[in-house]
Amino acid sequence: MKYIVFILFTVLTNAAAQLMLKQGMLSLGPLSFTADTFIARIFQVVFSPWVFAGLVTFVISMASHLYVLSKVELSFAYPFLSLAYVAVAIFAYFVFREDLNAWRIAGIGFICVGTVLIAQSGMSSHGDEPSLEAAGAKTAKIGSAS
Repeated sequence: MKYIVFILFTVLTNAAAQLMLKQGMLSLGPLSFTADTFIARIFQVVFSPWVFAGLVTFVISMASHLYVLSKVELSFAYPFLSLAYVAVAIFAYFVFREDLNAWRIAGIGFICVGTVLIAQSGMSSHGDEPSLEAAGAKTAKIGSAS
């Protein structure tokens, strides 16, 4: 559980990026593309301050996720990313006044229960497991004949 802080950082930066992207798209208004304006509109979107901040935050989130993946099992770390939906739904309700109906609340409850169950299952970090070589397994080199 020592990497849970990094996992939660990944979740929160992922959620923050979504909220920034939404704010950026609200500030730009509805998009329309034509063959003549396609490239200009893409640059307008990407370099909008909120969208750009959201994209940078996604890069930070991805770097954090890569670090986590180097330390813990994917089947343990990845389900925690579903908590980003929980954070986004709650913040979108308060910030953007989006609907948070009974079905969404029930879904959020299921996500939370599932994440708690996965967290309780424990994890093994890559550093805690013996390597294949230490366990006596042979490693194959790509392109060499055995």
